[in-house]
Amino acid sequence: MQASGLKQIGIVFLGALLCGCGASIDSQTPSSSGAAAGKTAKPVLITTPAQNGAVIVSLGSSTPNSTVLYTLDGSTPSASSASTIIYQAPFLVDSKLKVTALATSTAPGLGTSLTATANFAPIIASGMLVWSDEFTNSTGAKAQPDPQIWTYDTGTGGFGNDELENYCEWGSTAAPCDAANANAFVDTAGILHIVARRPSTGVYTSARMKTQSLFSFQYGRVEARMKLPESQGMWPAFWLLGNNIATVNWPACGELDVMEHIDGSNPQNWGYDWVQGSIHGTGLNGGTQYHPAGFSAADWHTYGLIWTKGRIQYYVDTPSNVYATFNASTEAGKWPFDDGPEFLILNLAVGGDWPGLPDATTVFPSEVLVDYVRLYTN
Repeated sequence: MQASGLKQIGIVFLGALLCGCGASIDSQTPSSSGAAAGKTAKPVLITTPAQNGAVIVSLGSSTPNSTVLYTLDGSTPSASSASTIIYQAPFLVDSKLKVTALATSTAPGLGTSLTATANFAPIIASGMLVWSDEFTNSTGAKAQPDPQIWTYDTGTGGFGNDELENYCEWGSTAAPCDAANANAFVDTAGILHIVARRPSTGVYTSARMKTQSLFSFQYGRVEARMKLPESQGMWPAFWLLGNNIATVNWPACGELDVMEHIDGSNPQNWGYDWVQGSIHGTGLNGGTQYHPAGFSAADWHTYGLIWTKGRIQYYVDTPSNVYATFNASTEAGKWPFDDGPEFLILNLAVGGDWPGLPDATTVFPSEVLVDYVRLYTN
């Protein structure tokens, strides 16, 4: 995904001033071309309201094929600075910080732009809801998940795990996808369905929804209320990847698995039903199961992540019920979770190295139900 395209529409340099979000943006005015003579165009910073005083910030430069670099601590972006982030997607701001951005271009003679800055000082209490998708649907029919929030991974190839499914986006008619039988849709009660289907013997379809390039965040408490399939070979997950996967690849980008679930129909394999929360990075792997007596992933549960600097925690049903904690100071490998924002993923895989193959007991269609995804301040 390129950094130059703005996903949010607003008035250049005035968006935050007009949104009531407690932000101020520098007063330098670009020329009509958006650049000083012979220079890469200075980035524009545009904000759109989220919830309860939080905003979503978009950055971009009008110079074609430019790259926008930014920091969140007020320092000047530099390729050699650890605090510099390459812009990949709009990101949430719900705390006091200063965004400083510049653009660079490899085109001859353009070089680096002037800097643009924005100071944010929202007053938001701890535990406040600052962003959500409630999957509302007033159409009276099955509806597309919000395209301003969700896009899709598509196709097949195993996705690094020897998975079997073909991932289909909304409306796809490319076989084996079937627009009349969507693999991801919002029902009339406001529940998201992610459905694994078997249109023919040995052929499987499903959906992998993601907010990549559309929405991201760093730190906070995110949760999803979900009901999971209990069937051999089903592999539902709620997880995050770093925006910088586009530049540093996996696992250096960091992966946060808020919830993964396998073997639901075969608890005898473990003696209990369970979900797992995990972290992954370069040389970094950790995972903890959640399996209290009587737990069933087929029931509605809330799966959550508490993300603070240097610490990742996972909980089920309530933030007070933390079952896994990972600290940068004690984990082996490189800790990537303070390097910048991450995006959300919801998917249902079929088969793969971890769950194994579907068998005669596997139910098709199987589906993940999602009531909401919500993000709160810490």
